[in-house]
Amino acid sequence: QVQLVESGGGLVQAGASLRLSCAFSGRTFSSYSMGWFRQAPGKEREFVAAMSLSSGSTNFADSVKARFTISRDNAKNTVYLQMNSLKPEDTAVYYCAAAPIGRVWLAQPRSYDYWGQGTQVTVSS
Repeated sequence: QVQLVESGGGLVQAGASLRLSCAFSGRTFSSYSMGWFRQAPGKEREFVAAMSLSSGSTNFADSVKARFTISRDNAKNTVYLQMNSLKPEDTAVYYCAAAPIGRVWLAQPRSYDYWGQGTQVTVSS
């Protein structure tokens, strides 16, 4: 059973940066593509970023392109979300998720089998 534990959230001012981490355990990390999603109060969970294991490619939601990057360290079984130039509209609970290799629609929550518990990011104006 895969376990995902996010960390790194917090309260920051607009324009600041945060780096979220997601620690993966329970299976072979290098067999999973990883993604980040977020959910703001009263809104549905939305895609933020993903890194495909099979292709090595990354993709991002339009709202975060050029501000966020996703990376992974297979030696540490960890995926990161670097968030720069944060805006109040980035305020949400951020979740990491793991999809077995071969899943292609990584912007869709249904592609992921495992989810973390989330970490709160609050950006004040």
